[in-house]
Amino acid sequence: MMIRKFAVVALFLGTLAAPAITMAETEGAVDAAVQEKLTAQLVAEGYDVRQFKAEDGLIEAYVVKDGKMEELWFDANLSRVEHEEGEEG
Repeated sequence: MMIRKFAVVALFLGTLAAPAITMAETEGAVDAAVQEKLTAQLVAEGYDVRQFKAEDGLIEAYVVKDGKMEELWFDANLSRVEHEEGEEG
């Protein structure tokens, strides 16, 4: 019974991560569910979110904070990463 519960939980968690991983592998569009989660995270940090884009295998977020426009980069796990334009993920 315990193994069955573990398998169900693992399957569920894998399903949650799939949209971010799939999105990060394509260029351009970012999955709506990923945008929603990342927007909530960034708003909580005081950012005004303008746009998301998938590029170089990462999620690029265009945000404004304290009147300053910034580009923030996130990996498939929605963790912030350092990235220079043109770098490969």
